[in-house]
Amino acid sequence: MDVEMNILVFVGLGVLLIGGIGFLITAFKQSIVWGLLCLLVSPVSLLFLIKHWGKAKKTFFIQLAGLAIMIVADILARSTNL
Repeated sequence: MDVEMNILVFVGLGVLLIGGIGFLITAFKQSIVWGLLCLLVSPVSLLFLIKHWGKAKKTFFIQLAGLAIMIVADILARSTNL
């Protein structure tokens, strides 16, 4: 059962990574300065998300989906190890 959980974690991680890359692409499309700041200064990403919600919400929700998959995999792994 551990193999399935590991696969699910990696799928979640992949979705999270795709969403993160998409978020950076969105920031760089806005301007090079936004893109560099989001890449190098983590709290700026939150500011970018709030300020440009209409453009960034899709990739943000993709990241949330990846995180949710990883959390579900963790919960399932813990429940099977009891």
